[in-house]
Amino acid sequence: MKQPDDGRRFTAIYHAHHRQVYAYAVSRAGRDLADDVVGDTFLTAWRRLDAVPAAPLPWLLGVARNVIRERYRAEVRQASIAAELRAWVEEAQADVADGVAERAAMLAALARLGEDDRELLTLVAWHGLGAREAARVIGCSTATYFVRLHRARKRLEQALAARHAPLSPSIQEYSR
Repeated sequence: MKQPDDGRRFTAIYHAHHRQVYAYAVSRAGRDLADDVVGDTFLTAWRRLDAVPAAPLPWLLGVARNVIRERYRAEVRQASIAAELRAWVEEAQADVADGVAERAAMLAALARLGEDDRELLTLVAWHGLGAREAARVIGCSTATYFVRLHRARKRLEQALAARHAPLSPSIQEYSR
């Protein structure tokens, strides 16, 4: 807990060195960030008042320097993340046709399967259930679910291989 003398000491430090810390922040980070840097610097000084030496200016400027460096690191990280996201978007846009073709082929293959097989395959893949939860939905044991899933995957592979075959009449009506 801070003592009343701590408040007076901090106030004295603030009034004595605010302009110098602000000038340093402007020279290193620009006017746009200077107020934030000064605020963070004096917040650190308040929190660590016991660590502030008798001649506080060099210590305060060191804190301001660290605050500025952390801000630049954060900006670099954000720029890196933004660049990575842009690369993903560009990659996705370049492969849109491939993605659409793959999606269409998968949906067509799923349409060729029976309702039970579609349900087995989509409970985990689309609805995010675990195998135990999916088995509970289907009403069977987990082991039975895995056997059925294996068989459904085999039928899906066959449907993908035969993707040029016509859809069943009931699916054709649904897809119109």
